[in-house]
Amino acid sequence: MRPLSPHLQIYRPQLTSVLSFGHRLTGVVLGIYAVVLVAWLLAATTGPRAYSRMHDFMQSSVGKMVLVVGSFCYFLHLCGGIRHLFWDSGRGFELRTIYISGWAVVAASTALTAAAWIVGAHVAR
Repeated sequence: MRPLSPHLQIYRPQLTSVLSFGHRLTGVVLGIYAVVLVAWLLAATTGPRAYSRMHDFMQSSVGKMVLVVGSFCYFLHLCGGIRHLFWDSGRGFELRTIYISGWAVVAASTALTAAAWIVGAHVAR
């Protein structure tokens, strides 16, 4: 029997499919980050030595990258969820609106991530 849809190697990804996959992926990543948050809390309750190790890691370039990626995943998942709430109300299903809202999700996620880090850096001073 022949496949009913094009093979993945010749299929050109569209914004809608990329954002759908991204929404699922960010949900998984946020679940992993919840475990990291619990590890951080456990380190804080274990004592100053464990907390210091976790703090040193988070201050490293790898740790900061982990935090930036995590915050972008959070905002992408949040904005994608808001987009889905509009769809659940029956709005925004025109093809043009779907692409506009998709790019708005990407732009808002990027802007919110940048804003969070700028405000965080300013408050930390």
